[in-house]
Amino acid sequence: MLFADIPPPPSSQFIPDSNVSQIAFIQPLNTMNAGQKINQVRLKVRGGKTKTWTIVQRETETAPGILEITANRQTYDPETQIITASGNVNARFSQGILVADELKINVETRMAVGTGNVTFQRGEQVLKGDRFEYNFLQDEGLISNGFGEVYQPTLQRDTSLNQNLPPTPLPSESIEDVSQESQYQFSVGGGRDIENFSFPETGGELNRLRFSAEEIQFDGRNWIARNVRITNDPFSSPELEIRADTAKFRQVSPLVDEIVTSQQRLVFDDGFSVPIPRNRIVLDRRERSPRLVDFGFDSDDRGGLYLERGFTLLDQPQWNLSVTPQYFVQQALLDDSLADSAVFGLETRLTGNLTPRTNLSTNLEITGFEQDVLEDNLRGSIRLQQAIGRGKAEHNLNLEASFRDRLFNGSLGFQTVQSSVGAVITSPTFPLGDTGINFSYQGGIQRINAETDVAALLEPNRENDRINLTRYQVATDFNWGTSLWTGDTLPATKEEGLRYTPSPVRPNLRLTTRVRGVTTLYSSGDDQNSISLTVGLSGQLGNFSEKTFDYTSFNASYTQVIGEGESPFEFDRIADRKRLSLGVMQQVYGPFLAGVQTSLNLDDGEVISSNIILEYSRRTYNLRLRFNPTQEIGSVSIQINGFNWKGSPNAFDDFQSVEDGVIQ
Repeated sequence: MLFADIPPPPSSQFIPDSNVSQIAFIQPLNTMNAGQKINQVRLKVRGGKTKTWTIVQRETETAPGILEITANRQTYDPETQIITASGNVNARFSQGILVADELKINVETRMAVGTGNVTFQRGEQVLKGDRFEYNFLQDEGLISNGFGEVYQPTLQRDTSLNQNLPPTPLPSESIEDVSQESQYQFSVGGGRDIENFSFPETGGELNRLRFSAEEIQFDGRNWIARNVRITNDPFSSPELEIRADTAKFRQVSPLVDEIVTSQQRLVFDDGFSVPIPRNRIVLDRRERSPRLVDFGFDSDDRGGLYLERGFTLLDQPQWNLSVTPQYFVQQALLDDSLADSAVFGLETRLTGNLTPRTNLSTNLEITGFEQDVLEDNLRGSIRLQQAIGRGKAEHNLNLEASFRDRLFNGSLGFQTVQSSVGAVITSPTFPLGDTGINFSYQGGIQRINAETDVAALLEPNRENDRINLTRYQVATDFNWGTSLWTGDTLPATKEEGLRYTPSPVRPNLRLTTRVRGVTTLYSSGDDQNSISLTVGLSGQLGNFSEKTFDYTSFNASYTQVIGEGESPFEFDRIADRKRLSLGVMQQVYGPFLAGVQTSLNLDDGEVISSNIILEYSRRTYNLRLRFNPTQEIGSVSIQINGFNWKGSPNAFDDFQSVEDGVIQ
């Protein structure tokens, strides 16, 4: 069975179809990669003597490489120059380790054929199968009924012919320490406005992929396979896998690999399958989202439910340009025609590194192509970030300019800043000795054009209620947290700790406190000063392994803001001075979870923000539905854990929030 037991050795009559024929096995090959040639074969019989065969040297060849073979028995045919080693054969050379029941090597052609429980390992990359044909001069070969592992972090090193790999023990047959090898960090409700919410404390990413195929042909860094299965699940049978009639793997760049497939489909739990429209899988060791299509909900700018798909137009080591067309489904069905210009949107994002310490990012967003695009439907920003200082004292200086920036300011709702130009410097987080207290600060100056409701600042004859002011702000932040209790995780097995999550859940209870001080001055003579204190309790109970009610994540925090003065703008005005935040996420049955996160203004009882979350969580993938009825935004996303996407999902929409007058 694929992804399970090693198949039995083939019969002696079995000869697989391949590019490496029996005739090629006894015919000389042209020399290649002289620096990597193996010129000596040294064979040791267990309990006996060691014999060495020397391959004829050519004038152009460099210092000899040695293929060391250990076996229970060996024979040599001087006419065909074929060495036959049998019985627990272990062959070591600079590019890997080959283990087989029997191994034949042609000293002249440098072709090796292993049969019976064959394992070939290069660093962290592992291939297994019934029959293995390998030319250690040209670094190419074929494996029949093969299966194995690809470990992306060391893939470039392991497949480079120019590097001698460190000695690596062959992997054991059992699956062990899955959570230690690699994990994926995922969170429930990963938007900026969902605070203090924790869902299984995992982390990292799943970099190790398993595969199987009827036949695999490879030449160093690339391979071609038939009847392929690929999964990120370390256990059999896989929860999630990709099946394809053919697959071609190649390295695109040092950080990017690709797999091109035919007749590809996604198979869930070895049964239900869904055709995959894309035949190209990118294994990117940079941060990337694996989602093919995103659904979102935004009633303010996009009329409700919308659909988007991102495309990368430029993907270089220093620069990246992406374009994301959008279609406003709900607006098209209810308000406009299906092809009206108002139901189409577009987002573009350009990021680049001007120097190793200087980054540039620009963003442009169009929420409809009808008239007055500039005034009503266009948003944009540009930011230049410069690192200042070194090591733990490194600060970030941000030079920013934005047009029609949308901010969410608690119970005041969404506010639009028409234009803003300025600079903000942010500090790293400094630990204060051994107290457990962390300290950070930021300061900025901006020239802002935004709406005001202060009549004294408005001109008698005006087209709108916007004013221009210079804003000066300094903010400091102290936070402290301690663990009150930590439970035990279950073993990282398929039936226990990894039943519904990519890493075992550790029950815990944690206390956190935060003190923030903010001073803001305006060129109008106004000021807004505040000190806020937050006390919170968060934790998770259960191991998320049983069928029902075995996982609960919760948080509760209270914030009190004291201060004086008031901002002339609404986008940064402090309106919620007593806030209570509550959240819970509960396993209902099996992989199904439901939760809610809400924040209340205790002065008037108004809901500041609330989020409803439904999730179907599995070890290798999850489906998440989130909706915020207060902000009237939401998202639906399917996420494949381990296909090189790191971090939390994108926020519901591309906007920022304001807390205590500070733009987050």
